[in-house]
Amino acid sequence: MRMKLSVKRTVDRWFNKIAKNPALSVTVSILWLMLIGWVAFGWNLGNIGLIDETEPLFAEASRQMFVTGDWITPFFNGDTRFDKPALIYWCQAIAFHLIGVNEWAVRLPSAIAAFGLVCLAFYTIQWYLTKQDELEQVSRPTRRYLISFIAAALMALNPETIIWARTGVSDMLLTGCMGSALLCFFLGYAGKESRGAELITNGLFPNKWYLAFYVLIAGAILTKGPVGIVLPGLIVGAFLLYVGKVREVLREMHLFIGILIILGLSVPWYALVIWRNGWNYINSFFGYHNLERFTEVVNGHSAPWYFYFVIVLLGFAPYSVYLPASIIRLKFWQRSHWRSLERFQQFGLFAWFWFACIFVFFCIAVTKLPSYVLPLMPAAAILVALLWSDLFPNTEHDEEAQIHGEKEKVFDNSSSSPRVPIPASLIWSGWVNVVFLSFLSTALFNLTHILGTDPAISNFHELIQQSGIPVIAGVIWLVCAVLVAGFLLIRHWNYVISINLIGFVAFLIFVLTPALFFIDRERQLPLRELSAVVLEAKQPNEELIMLGFKKPSVVFYSHIHVNYLGFPQEALQHIKNQAAKGLKPASVLLLAEQKKFLQMDLQPDDYKNLSTKGAYNLVRVPFKKKKNEKIDIS
Repeated sequence: MRMKLSVKRTVDRWFNKIAKNPALSVTVSILWLMLIGWVAFGWNLGNIGLIDETEPLFAEASRQMFVTGDWITPFFNGDTRFDKPALIYWCQAIAFHLIGVNEWAVRLPSAIAAFGLVCLAFYTIQWYLTKQDELEQVSRPTRRYLISFIAAALMALNPETIIWARTGVSDMLLTGCMGSALLCFFLGYAGKESRGAELITNGLFPNKWYLAFYVLIAGAILTKGPVGIVLPGLIVGAFLLYVGKVREVLREMHLFIGILIILGLSVPWYALVIWRNGWNYINSFFGYHNLERFTEVVNGHSAPWYFYFVIVLLGFAPYSVYLPASIIRLKFWQRSHWRSLERFQQFGLFAWFWFACIFVFFCIAVTKLPSYVLPLMPAAAILVALLWSDLFPNTEHDEEAQIHGEKEKVFDNSSSSPRVPIPASLIWSGWVNVVFLSFLSTALFNLTHILGTDPAISNFHELIQQSGIPVIAGVIWLVCAVLVAGFLLIRHWNYVISINLIGFVAFLIFVLTPALFFIDRERQLPLRELSAVVLEAKQPNEELIMLGFKKPSVVFYSHIHVNYLGFPQEALQHIKNQAAKGLKPASVLLLAEQKKFLQMDLQPDDYKNLSTKGAYNLVRVPFKKKKNEKIDIS
């Protein structure tokens, strides 16, 4: 007990020293955020090749913008690409200009968006806790800094955020714009009040946070279209309706000015792309990629009703087990209570509406993808961090009493503590945490029996087992399960979330990163090597055919047009047709999986093997006409 109090006293003195020195406070905060940002988003960001299928589509469309100077219409492989609006392509093209055409530039916009969101969330939570201390007329720097640090770590260090912040697609940019917009809204909403005074709205423009909200909404619209305003509008509208401040807040937001800002920033590109491409763009983007994705199954992406429960459980693991307790803690159904609070005190309620609206919206949508619920992960991190904020003394006097041992019952880690009672929901959540980690460990130990096969990687299961990754992963989470159970038994609740965070960092460093390098080496490196061979061997105007599969990364790395053909007979017929045209050069390059290539039944004299890498063959197929005018491949 003495050692525990000594450590607690040292920590409290350290944070008190930080709080009294603004320069030190800013320095420590920046260093912490930089550490988290580098581990989560920066480390090895560009050292792994582009991952098929989606990432190279964005990368190549951005490269085309960079090369051609056409910043209006995105293209991939010679065809228009209307899947997403232009902002992600602009960001990647600008990154190409700054640091070159490479993987770092492709992923940098996603990493920056994630890091910016984490920093703004850190500021918002610390601001909220400071306002809470001011209201209660106490000073709790340990609570203020630790919870802010934990919230930032939870937001950055979870599987869903890690995956999409390290992938060069539009999902994290949307989440960064939308999440930052919602935080700016709340800062504008909560910062507008003055206790005991009426709200005053002066001037033509709203406050700076509302202005930032409008600008970021425009960014979200330019990232993914209507969903960029529909979801934030739904969240803000439901929240204001619940607390009974719709008219009051819309008036102080200068909504008409805000709409003009949003339209002025987002509409010009849409007007230009529609002017250039007409109904093709309208039908493709607004019809197929927005309306139909919500009302119908697109590209076979269907899933059962419980799909997003599983995605949130695994995507926010291992902290997701504390979400039910975090939500129950709010008692959001007590509307009269929430309406009686000051605005800043409604932060937890706002995070709940943020989480629930996005979750319900995409549960209703027919097309389902794991990345769709990425924008609710920041809200999940805030909710769990606020749950842990309750495990601190309620007053400065209580804090001192705990340190000196004069009132041990104030922060006794038992549920019977009168000052800081441990809710039953948190206790059982802790034990669910142990069970979940144990189950996760068992699953990882048996990973080779769970994973399917990958046609691009021969003897996939054997290679995974030989790498030792499943054993390391299983050991990490098994150790975490034992440690969490130990701290629960001795009722040291505060250490539980730290064990989960440390475990995830270990998992990221020793499992996820090596696994990505393994997949890249076995699955993507052969395609990059063959792309280099194509660049060297390709004759002017010689066609490249990809048979039996679509790997957009070849287009990005080879910088040439690829003709995708699905079946061996289709490829043979195409070669025959090309030969009949008398094209020069009288050959084509053929990139095929070995199984598909064998199905073409070509004789050794019919082709020239240029390279074999992994599961793929690259050959040159010359063609010429026989006297009987039939096509012979020789």
